[in-house]
Amino acid sequence: MVRPLAGLKVLDFSTLLPGPYATQLLADMGAEVLRVEAFGRVDLARNMPPFVTKGISAIHATLNRNKQSLGLNLKKPEAVNIVRKLMEEYDVVIEQFRPGVMQRFGLGYDDLKVINPKVIYCSITGYGQTGPLKDRAGHDINYLSLAGLASYSGRKDTGPVLSGTQLADIAGGSHHAVMGIMAAVIQRQTTGEGQFVDISMTDCAFALNAMSGAAGLASDSSPKAGEEMLNGGIFYDYYQTSDDRWFSVGSLEPQFAMGLFQALGHPEWTARAMNMSGEAQAELKRDIQSVFSSRTFAEWTALFGELDVCVEPVLELKEAVNHEQVQKRELIVDVTVDENVSVKQIANPIKFSGSDAEYRQGGGKVGADNQSVLEKLGYGNSDIESLIAEGVCG
Repeated sequence: MVRPLAGLKVLDFSTLLPGPYATQLLADMGAEVLRVEAFGRVDLARNMPPFVTKGISAIHATLNRNKQSLGLNLKKPEAVNIVRKLMEEYDVVIEQFRPGVMQRFGLGYDDLKVINPKVIYCSITGYGQTGPLKDRAGHDINYLSLAGLASYSGRKDTGPVLSGTQLADIAGGSHHAVMGIMAAVIQRQTTGEGQFVDISMTDCAFALNAMSGAAGLASDSSPKAGEEMLNGGIFYDYYQTSDDRWFSVGSLEPQFAMGLFQALGHPEWTARAMNMSGEAQAELKRDIQSVFSSRTFAEWTALFGELDVCVEPVLELKEAVNHEQVQKRELIVDVTVDENVSVKQIANPIKFSGSDAEYRQGGGKVGADNQSVLEKLGYGNSDIESLIAEGVCG
């Protein structure tokens, strides 16, 4: 079975989340990914519990599945030479250092395109390769803040809220990196040339202001927390049950609103839902909450499970894993990691009619594939032993 990205060879210099998740998606779809890692250096993703086996965390095993690992000390000239040799056959590079770091190693885009003019070189950074903040440190919470998203994601009385997942890192960094790389691959088929792809997580988070940004630019205004249609300004919201669980109500369209209020025993509230004044919506939300507070999570789950009105329970992760929709869509897979230990992981969510995603192995130890990678480059056993002794690889 030929997978969509079979034949695409990727060198991955990234760490933590944005780059590794991007290359995990590529690897799942058939790309050959070689992760170049600095041995002896602490990688947070490798050291976050729980651990599935000695020295391998569940997070690392998932983010780096289907990848080989080459442990190199890029401060050593011979390590840089190894990368240069790899560039003769690898045609995509992903890196996640601050601007200028790869250039100091002699491994920047301008350096590598001399070796391989077809190289597609993707840099993922917090603020991009240009601009006044390009050298500044940051994390997901900072990118979302500067992108304007945090300002209207929360409640009027409590302010911004922390997302349960890393939106700027994943939706901003990982997904846009994959899109940019794939677009460059397609263009290369026409031009025969590679190019540099500059992914700023702040830029990409800013672009996620899709609907609110369009409205704000047109009206020269800013969306406010808890005052917009989709962030708590109307009855589209979460409601607490009698046993302190939650339900999501997204019944925006008239037919869904009618079904919702009939299920709540108050069909007459449908007319109230059409009144967009803040005071009217606040009163309606209080009334909806009073009804939800009268029954348990299980009772509401049974009731709304039979209705198609855009109302769903807020599931805990363990419940989501075992939900019939997740199971039917085969979103949980068993993947083998080091020492033949099998661990459950979230599957690649992209479904192709012509092939399935591939799960060859979970992320392993640093330098697990040194021997095989170096042998393919022409290094003999004595050469490899010397490289290890000299601290070039390990």
